[in-house]
Amino acid sequence: MKNMMHPYHLVDMSPWPMTSSLSALMLTAGLAKWFNTFDPTLFFLGVLGVILSMVQWWRDITREGSFQGLHTKKVVSGLQWGMILFITSEVLFFFSFFWAFFHSSLSPCLEVGGIWPPIGIEPLNPFQVPLLNTIILLSSGVTVTWAHHSILHNKFNQALESLFFTIILGLYFTRIQAMEYVEASFSIADSIYGTTFFVATGFHGLHVIIGATFLLVCWLRLKFHHFSSSHHLGFEAAAWYWHFVDVVWLFLYTFIYWWGK
Repeated sequence: MKNMMHPYHLVDMSPWPMTSSLSALMLTAGLAKWFNTFDPTLFFLGVLGVILSMVQWWRDITREGSFQGLHTKKVVSGLQWGMILFITSEVLFFFSFFWAFFHSSLSPCLEVGGIWPPIGIEPLNPFQVPLLNTIILLSSGVTVTWAHHSILHNKFNQALESLFFTIILGLYFTRIQAMEYVEASFSIADSIYGTTFFVATGFHGLHVIIGATFLLVCWLRLKFHHFSSSHHLGFEAAAWYWHFVDVVWLFLYTFIYWWGK
């Protein structure tokens, strides 16, 4: 490694941004093709390309941060701010869905009968499956915090156990939400209620899957001793993201499931 007179990490040339972009293009075009010709081949090739690019890119970043010592305090600070700004953009992303929901529910138009929920829509009971999912996701927030404190105090066996519980709870949440979708009496095509409900909760479910994948990568890295009590940015970012997912669900449960009933 060359001697540097500054604390910043100037990354080497990498093919992964290009392969990720091309794979994302294939995924998007493949999805459109699937909808029009019922041929999912291009879509699944795009998914495969995205996954392979992710694995290779994460491998390089792990190597740079854990083994080459390129993630100095200045670099770590920049990465932390990058994660904060990314989560802020995600907050605004969900804000648009809540805006659509409140715009439609507080002043229902004539097309939906002037009432909320619209005629013919039977909302889900917020004190049954949605309440169970709320307990599950809040419990996962407790276990991921337990994992964080375990890492800070060098209790890595406890960190592995609590992080494993977090991943299982996240997958369990996803499984129950999928069952809820199947059993719902309305669909995404049932007026603005169905659209806002499934888009908002569906994107949240996607974020749960992404967060669980993030935590699974951290669990593997923890198992291979990539983290220490003073150097665990990867896990810290995953924990922040998971807490963001928890908070969004609380808003979804409170307003869409409970208040919007």
